[in-house]
Amino acid sequence: MKLEIITPDEKVFEGEASGVKVPGVNGSFEVLDHHAPLVSALEKGDVRINGQSKQELKIDGGVIEVLNNHVVILAEAVSKK
Repeated sequence: MKLEIITPDEKVFEGEASGVKVPGVNGSFEVLDHHAPLVSALEKGDVRINGQSKQELKIDGGVIEVLNNHVVILAEAVSKK
């Protein structure tokens, strides 16, 4: 699936991923290939990207949208762990 992580200042990540784990407001959850459409608020916490190489980022909250195997995370701020 295509994954984009965007802040108000920059595009932090763009690429292919097999899954992404995010900190939802009601607990963390994982989005895998061909996930059902979804929009959810995110809390401050860790985002784990599974793909060619695993990456981990820390976000300060935001929103995730999943549609047609394309995931967009709009984060307030991102820092690399």
